[in-house]
Amino acid sequence: MQSRNPVFKKQRVASQGVWNAPPPSPEQLHYMYNAPSYAPPAARPMTIDDVVVRGFITLGTLVVSAAAAWVLNLGPAFAALGAIVGLVLALIVSFRQSTNPALILGYSVAYGVTVGVVSHLYNEVSNGIVFQAVLGTALAFGAMLAVHSLRIIRVTPKFTRFVVGAGIALMAMMLINLVASFFVEDGIGIRAGGPLAMLFSVATILIGCFFLLLDFNDIEQGVRSQIPEKYAWLMAFGLTVTLVWLYLEILRFLSYFTSSD
Repeated sequence: MQSRNPVFKKQRVASQGVWNAPPPSPEQLHYMYNAPSYAPPAARPMTIDDVVVRGFITLGTLVVSAAAAWVLNLGPAFAALGAIVGLVLALIVSFRQSTNPALILGYSVAYGVTVGVVSHLYNEVSNGIVFQAVLGTALAFGAMLAVHSLRIIRVTPKFTRFVVGAGIALMAMMLINLVASFFVEDGIGIRAGGPLAMLFSVATILIGCFFLLLDFNDIEQGVRSQIPEKYAWLMAFGLTVTLVWLYLEILRFLSYFTSSD
């Protein structure tokens, strides 16, 4: 029975055209055999090694940029400019979920300048505080990696909502403190160096550690889901942002004790 399906009709007509066509000549066969294949290669799935390599590149670029800013002794104006450029690039990468290495490495360069200038200023007040902050950040990273590997804290949807909500609340408090500082000295006191400021820094460091758990979970889920290799850049970006956050907050927390001596 002849089908009325137009798709089958097209296939039948096409097949008839093929069978009724004359056989190809030897020259045509030779061209068909040597013709390159234009089929795009399948995207390779992301691995842990991909994230590690991109992480070293992203964080290494930031460290080199920070070291250059330290050696050149750039002023606070460069730190402010780097923070603004880095924030803009970070927002673009975050909201667009971009895997463009240029944007991510651009963030590393820009924010590296800020980190280098800020670190140099803190080190002038208290020599050795930068090394202590770097060591504290490394210990926090190692501890959270162990916590994640041993499943001491499981990243559930409820835990994720709590961490993200707490992070937004911390950012809101910092913004309120900044606005209040234009009218009242020390704002609402969360950066004034007193007990409230120390408590706020401890909370910020703790939430930063929880964000590391979210980063580790995203990487693990990405590898398990076999997402494309290019997303390793996005995972490395997330880790770098969290580590910079932790480092700067640990640096500020340590400064409270040195300034009180």
